[in-house]
Order: sequence, then C-alpha cells, then structure tokens
Amino acid sequence: MQLTLESISKKVDAQPWLYDLSLAPRSGAVTVLLGATQAGKTSLMRIMAGLDVPSSGRVLVNGQSVVGVPVRERNVAMVYQQFINYPSLKVRDNIASPLKLRAEKNVDQRVRELAEKLHIEMFLERYPAELSGGQQQRVALARAMAKGAPLMLLDEPLVNLDYKLREELREELTALFAAGDSTVIYATTEPGEALLLGGYTAVLDAGELLQYGPTAEVFHNPKSLRVARAFSDPPMNLLKATAGLPGAAAGACGVQLEGGPLLALPIPTTASHKVTVGLRASALRVTAQPGDVALPGKVELAEISGSDTYLHVQTLVGELVAQLTGVHYFDLGALVTLYFNPAQVYVFDAEGLLLLSPLRGGGR
Repeated sequence: MQLTLESISKKVDAQPWLYDLSLAPRSGAVTVLLGATQAGKTSLMRIMAGLDVPSSGRVLVNGQSVVGVPVRERNVAMVYQQFINYPSLKVRDNIASPLKLRAEKNVDQRVRELAEKLHIEMFLERYPAELSGGQQQRVALARAMAKGAPLMLLDEPLVNLDYKLREELREELTALFAAGDSTVIYATTEPGEALLLGGYTAVLDAGELLQYGPTAEVFHNPKSLRVARAFSDPPMNLLKATAGLPGAAAGACGVQLEGGPLLALPIPTTASHKVTVGLRASALRVTAQPGDVALPGKVELAEISGSDTYLHVQTLVGELVAQLTGVHYFDLGALVTLYFNPAQVYVFDAEGLLLLSPLRGGGR
C-alpha cells in the first residue's frame, strides 16, 4: 500500500493546525513523526486514517483519492495514547477480534504469540478493567497488530508505560515492524525513540513539515536549527559565533566563538558573517583527546539519569550540557574542563540553515 499526502493543510476555526505539506511514507517501512506536543502529529495521523478531512490537498492510497472515505471503509489500524479496548471482552478475545473477522486459522496460537511478544500472556483471561493502564495499552497494540492492516498508525503508543518496559517493547516493535508488510506511521516526542525505531523520520514543528528522510540522515544532517532542536535530547548546545575570519589551516574558514576560541572549519566562503555553532551533548567530554578544543568552566548541576550523567557547566561561551556515559559525581561549583573535537561541530547561518555538519566517525 502506498500512502501519499499532496499539499495537505488543516485549519480549525480559521486557525492553521497544519501548513501545506506533502509526504509519501515508504511502503512497508516505519515512518516516525517526530515533534513536540502540538507539532501536528495527531492532526496528520487523523487525516491519514480518515477521521478528519484536510482543509486542502489530497490523500491518495495507491494513486486513488480517499478524501471523504469514512474510516470504517479503510483498512487501517490505529493505536492512540489513550488505549481503547472492548471492556466486555477478555484480553484473549480483544486480541482475537480482528482475526475472527477474517476467519483466520490458528487464532489461539496467533493470540498467544502476540501476547508473549508484548508481555501480556499472563493476562489473557482477564478483562481490561482488571489491568493497569500500561497493560491495557499493550492489549490495544496486540489487537492492532493482529488486524494485519496495510497501514498501521501508532500515536505515542508507549507513553503510558514505565521506562524499562518502554525500552524492551521498542526493541520488540522494531523487530515486529521489520518482519511485517505494513506501512507503519509512529508518532513520538522522543528523538531517542525515533533513532531506535530507525526507518524514516518526518520532523514536525508547529504544524510544519521541516524535513523527511532516512532517520540517521535527518539526525546527522538536520537541514536547519529548527530540525536540530527537535531532533536532540538533551537539546543541542547552541553558541553564538562569527564566520569569515582567517583560519588556521589552508582552505579553512575561521569561526570565532563569542567569548571563546577560534575554530578552523571548512564552511562555505559565502557563509554569512553571524553564525550559530551547534554541539550535541554527547560530543562533549571531561577527558581530552588529540585535537580537542578545551572549554574551562564551573559545574552548575550534575543530573544522573539511567546510565548517563548530564553535566551542566558554565563556560566562557555560555552554559553547556555534556552527556557523559556512566554515573559520575561532581561537586557544585567545582572547576571542570569540557573538551570537544571541532570535527563534531555543526554550523548554521544567520537564517538558521545548515552550513556544515560532522561526517560519520568524527571526520569531515
């Protein structure tokens, strides 16, 4: 099934919810809709499902317009943040309901397989009301997968689950999606979730489609500051700088950090004078490596989250956040030096468009 959106927009009471956008998710692959709350993800999915009609533009399935075709006449499976199950049916029958409609064979075996993958096999004889919110969400996921629809829409389906289970299910879902033939549209606010799911990512912000492409490509080469902000967790460190100064190496253009060192970077000679330098938190370290730039500073906060430590340091170029692997302890106010390789720097022009991004492996 090939879903295509052509020049879609949506207004509600004259208020734009979606601006003119076109998107053709890859058939048989996962497309992640990534963006903050109110970025337009749910509005776009409702149009894909047929729950809403666009204010302008066309929704095509295999080249045929389906605008106005009611959702019950489309072969679509959808899972919302707010789980929806049949309250009068046991978990087993909830999952089996789409299989029975298709008169599938080996229904019990298929139900158990899905339940085991989603860790709910022990609840098959219970009713939804007897389950926790996270367990009910997994039932809704299993039923959607059992439907085997060519288009599966998942609107932040793991948001109600605890951290450990989310991590487990992301891996399970990635394997399930890869083994199926459905086109999967998966909405999330979490950049890390988009990276784990792989496939393709469409970055949305305030109703606009900013960039679409293979997930790794969008992450490593955000076309604008808006994309970089949306696809960074923790947020990318953004520093004011000036370009166009003599560089230290032949053919390089110097980029002077405001209040900090000069970086020799091969940005285009047509670059605007004022630029923004971006550094991902994971590119900053507290131990030096050959070729590093040093930024001395003072510890303002050290947050331990899972297996990472987020170190907030006030430096000459402003407050920076470093993502350090492992659990580390720092005294507040302690002097510390952050290091980074200039090859890990992003540079954006005065309009916020990408001028330079790191190549994989740290080189350019």
